[in-house]
Amino acid sequence: MIHIIRDKATAQQIQEMNEALQGKFIKVVVDIEQHILAGGGVMHADCEAELLEDGSLQKDVWGANWYPGSGDVEFESVINIRPKRGNRKTTIESPELRAQVEAVIRKRLEGR
Repeated sequence: MIHIIRDKATAQQIQEMNEALQGKFIKVVVDIEQHILAGGGVMHADCEAELLEDGSLQKDVWGANWYPGSGDVEFESVINIRPKRGNRKTTIESPELRAQVEAVIRKRLEGR
């Protein structure tokens, strides 16, 4: 189940998002301008589509994975390949952009 998270996620939302990949991790797509995220899809593109339908701009959304058990964040997604934005790999290469993405994830999923 995909949720768009605008405030701190509830335990139930995290549980539902975690079910998409049988509890391994949660695929999330972060809108770095609106400070929101969509999570819980089988593919990052599913979460991306939800945010775009909700009004996010393509240039502002980036994919990552969040591991609820450890809190680890992995900045890897096919949607991150954006040569025009200077990101030629599936991994977010910019330390500044990584920090922005991680800050939204921590705030929305961990309440930090």
